Amino acid sequence: MRGLVGVAIAILLLLAVIVGYSTFFTVYQTRQALVVRLGEPVRVITEPGLNIKAPFIDSVIYIDKRILNIETPAQEVIASSQDKATAGVAQAGERLVVDAFARYRITDPLKFYQTVGPDGASSQLAILLNSALRRVLGAATLADAVRNKREELMAQMRDQLDRDAQPFGIHIVDVRLRRVDLPEQNSQAVYQRMQTERQREAAEFRAQGSQKSQEIRARADRDVTVLVAEANSQSEQIRGQGDGERNRIFAEAYGQDPGFFAFYRSMQAYERSMQRSDTHLVLRPDSDFFRYFGDPSGKAEGGEGAASSAPPAPGNSQRSSNATK
Repeated sequence: MRGLVGVAIAILLLLAVIVGYSTFFTVYQTRQALVVRLGEPVRVITEPGLNIKAPFIDSVIYIDKRILNIETPAQEVIASSQDKATAGVAQAGERLVVDAFARYRITDPLKFYQTVGPDGASSQLAILLNSALRRVLGAATLADAVRNKREELMAQMRDQLDRDAQPFGIHIVDVRLRRVDLPEQNSQAVYQRMQTERQREAAEFRAQGSQKSQEIRARADRDVTVLVAEANSQSEQIRGQGDGERNRIFAEAYGQDPGFFAFYRSMQAYERSMQRSDTHLVLRPDSDFFRYFGDPSGKAEGGEGAASSAPPAPGNSQRSSNATK
């Protein structure tokens, strides 16, 4: 009898545990719950805590209320033409390879469950994201998508995708363009065109530099020629002035003491004509050039007139001695 009572109590406890497990459920902070009775939603729970449902006939579907991610593979999008876009008319032009992703949050679990459900949300949002990409980038240029209006275009895609996703109980938090680039064959053509342009600019800079260097070199050569000519002219003037001053001093000295002056001039002529060790002079022994060798007073055999004759100038004596070598 006691054994039957114990078995009955155990069975009751087991049934109580099963009923309690089927009745009570917990909603965590990162989730929201939808209570479904025989396939029909009856209650939405968004606050965390312990909740009750009808056992055995109600089921709970948990839906994440955190920010979720949807990504699309890289795809080609046709952007507007550059020249038509500047005129305000969009026309198909550049092909772009676009890689984008979106962040979303489920704000209405009931709409979300009735429209797409947990399994179809990713595929539906991917379709909507591709549509928003093509519509927004189809009216933009390559420069706008890459540099000029990138933030503005992403905001437009986010707003458009958010409007398309509202019937599904989804709010789009953000849309980002991870990469916007040309196709591989177009990229190679663009790189080659850029390289050709840079080479052309480099050649133009080199030509301009060469022309500038030639101009500077010609100007410098002209300045050097002018400076050398002016210096030669000034040197000739100074040399002429010096020669005139020298002749004046010689004339004054000759006027003061003609005998000493003649002796001094002869000594200079001897020194200049005999500077080299192999000097040879072919002159007559009674030449007036050697009158001081025979007589220290410089009187030649011809008499006083010969002794008082003016001796040759130092420059002329030098040339005469060189001619007699």
